Amino acid sequence: MAEVAHMIDTEVFLAFSTYATIVILKMMLMGLFTSYLRLTKKVFANLEDTNLVKTTEDRRKCVRVDPDVERVRRCHQNDLENIIPFVVIGLLYALTGPDLYTALLHFRVFVGSRFIHTVSYLVALPQPSRGLAWIVGLFATFSMAYRVITTALYL
Repeated sequence: MAEVAHMIDTEVFLAFSTYATIVILKMMLMGLFTSYLRLTKKVFANLEDTNLVKTTEDRRKCVRVDPDVERVRRCHQNDLENIIPFVVIGLLYALTGPDLYTALLHFRVFVGSRFIHTVSYLVALPQPSRGLAWIVGLFATFSMAYRVITTALYL
């Protein structure tokens, strides 16, 4: 049990905790931003979400698709698809005892790529900006996964 406490008390684990918290907060803010846009534009996904609208006809008009809301929603969906694997694999990676510099490089590259991806998605920058940002973050996660598999190979 003392070994686990020692692993968690390392600089790598503290760095992981910092960067994981940053991207998780970013992901949570994307959810709030989606809700904000839905409320301000009166665009809801479900009829029951329109309870504050008075008439049934007006309520039906509020259940529609808005391109701005959909763009933010898809960006948030992409965060869910990429940040959750980063957090899980990053935790396992931090527990393998990597070099601090290498770990910081992985964490910073991933976090930077997610912020670039979000900006390029929300501002609608031309491709391949968004695709490149996504693939860079994916490679950082795969690189950490490779380290985990090769360090703790119990197949």
